[in-house]
Amino acid sequence: MTLVVPFDGSALAEAALVRATEFGNVFEEDVLAVSVIPKGNADYARDRGWIEGDDAFELEAVVSTLHQQVTRLCPSANFRHIVVDRYASSGSIANRLRQLARTEDASMVFIGSENAGHLVTALSSVGGTVAADSSYDVVIVRDRTPAKIAALRDESPYESPKSDFYLPG
Repeated sequence: MTLVVPFDGSALAEAALVRATEFGNVFEEDVLAVSVIPKGNADYARDRGWIEGDDAFELEAVVSTLHQQVTRLCPSANFRHIVVDRYASSGSIANRLRQLARTEDASMVFIGSENAGHLVTALSSVGGTVAADSSYDVVIVRDRTPAKIAALRDESPYESPKSDFYLPG
């Protein structure tokens, strides 16, 4: 079984990753952070802080940035990315995340979202759509600043990342 964390680099995604790692340590389950990247969509990447200013969209650089962010927070977490069409809808992104969670036999999905757990969610909410799947439990993380993020990063017993494939040499 695996704990899956949709990861876009936001503060809430970071908080969800830290919480998943804490659960993973207790339940002895692997944590998988997964980023969905619309191919070539520089505006989308800029909005999420994956690239800056007028920088061109370079997939390898975006993947490397996200992977480094994951391993800085939780070196024991695995990382995967999914590339989707440049203008993929939030529904399409959510479906890819749900499919991955099922494929990985996720026992829980940790979603960092301000609105995923509300009774009424926006049609465009990726978190709400992923949370609606009944094949896994869902933990919704709404607090951007759990007190343990810095402590977990600084005192993690897992010194080296599991995967260094996307880390610069």
